[in-house]
Amino acid sequence: MIMNRRTFAATIAAGAAATLVSTKGMAAPAIAKPPKAKNIVFVHGLFADGSCWSDVISRLQPKGFNVTSVQNPLTTLPDSVAAAERVLARQDGSTVLVGHSFGGMLVTQAGTHPNVSSVVYIAARAPDANEDFAALAKTYPTPPASAGIVFDGDEGRLTEKAFLHDFAGDIPKARAEVLYATQYPFQKALLAGKVTEAAWRTKPSFYAVSTEDRTINPDLERFLAKRMGAKTIELKSSHLSMISHPREVTELIIEAAGHKA
Repeated sequence: MIMNRRTFAATIAAGAAATLVSTKGMAAPAIAKPPKAKNIVFVHGLFADGSCWSDVISRLQPKGFNVTSVQNPLTTLPDSVAAAERVLARQDGSTVLVGHSFGGMLVTQAGTHPNVSSVVYIAARAPDANEDFAALAKTYPTPPASAGIVFDGDEGRLTEKAFLHDFAGDIPKARAEVLYATQYPFQKALLAGKVTEAAWRTKPSFYAVSTEDRTINPDLERFLAKRMGAKTIELKSSHLSMISHPREVTELIIEAAGHKA
């Protein structure tokens, strides 16, 4: 084939595109068994605060783990990542970083911290570096909870109906009402952030899919888990599996810490 300037440029462009697809779109390589860790750091997502991990924390502490639950400010992504990084910097030795829901954004970015030995996602976002997660999520059916988000100016929260039915659907009503009363509002600017690094590409990764999730589409969760090559479990749970299935979530975290449950 005679290659003129136009065909040469087209060939180079096609090669570049193929390279982009092969590196950006492919799943992360399988990663060896995680090193042993005694530190666990939790980050919460939207409509919650650090206490949402209490049922798991109470199971980890008697086993000798040093546990910290970050109070995510939910203002901007850089603010939230910085809050997690401050806690990670205080840890002595290998640390498992665990995130729920939007907290997965923090795990993905802050998980590159040298103290982090593995990352765990509980029904969580898990974007790739510089990925538009909102655009990715739109390729799946919209989960019902999205319709229940309301704003007071730039401050967002879930309505009581959406919180009880779509966010905490399998939590006893009395407990869910307490969680609703203590939900932590988020700032609209938080949703505009993109991660610049993806810890799951270099760290051992674990994912708990919530099969009855009405806040993040379960098939999106499965896609994220498969893409990162994560050790994956599926729980017949609402979005709040760390409350409705604390034993299984705890066991996954212990495995991520390199121990037997």
